[in-house]
Amino acid sequence: MTLVAFYVNFFITLFALIDPIGNVPIFAAATQSQSKASRRLLSIYISIFTALILTVFFFAGLSILKFFGISMDAFRIAGGLILFLMGLDMARGDFLETFTHAEEVKSGGDAATGVQPLGHKESAKNAFEKLVVPFAFPLMVGPGTISTVVIQAAEAQKLGIIGLATGVAAICTTAFAVLITLLFANTISRVFGRVGMVVVVRVLGLILCALSVQIIISSVSEITHNLILPSAAHPYDTSSHHR
Repeated sequence: MTLVAFYVNFFITLFALIDPIGNVPIFAAATQSQSKASRRLLSIYISIFTALILTVFFFAGLSILKFFGISMDAFRIAGGLILFLMGLDMARGDFLETFTHAEEVKSGGDAATGVQPLGHKESAKNAFEKLVVPFAFPLMVGPGTISTVVIQAAEAQKLGIIGLATGVAAICTTAFAVLITLLFANTISRVFGRVGMVVVVRVLGLILCALSVQIIISSVSEITHNLILPSAAHPYDTSSHHR
């Protein structure tokens, strides 16, 4: 595999797995009470976090899991459980209330007590603390993305130091694409409005719950030696229906 082919393949795979475009409605809904400057800073924080976490797992992902004695399937199940809880909050309408209420309390100030509103930087940091798990991780950077990074790291090692540098370049390009995508969340929020975002987030919450359950079923199927029917673990894999 040439360096160009490796770079293009790695970038496209990461972008598809992270799916920043598909996550924009969730980001817009969770940050709609933020100011424009705070959203911009939050987009930068999430992009930097994405680049850092992917780079760490690119160089030491498999070693980290081995050090703690964690299998990739166990990692997928844990990630699936976290995603299910997030999807449940979204489907029940608790997701928007959590971020909106917290932001009103923190950035709105309190005239009676003399508490001053937080600045854009502090507001963005507070929002990042709430969004880093589970939005940035594991919704955007999930087990599938991390496992892909670990696999691509093995391919990069075959190309030497230049291959590793190319892999890091692909990760940074992906993080930049995430940044550009999230910066358009303001526009999407204005187009959909409050009611529209509520509807979108609830539908996405239901889909996310189903996705998390599918991740867990697939992982359990792997570690139990197909105790679960292959057609249930991989419903859209035509070969599994003939086993």
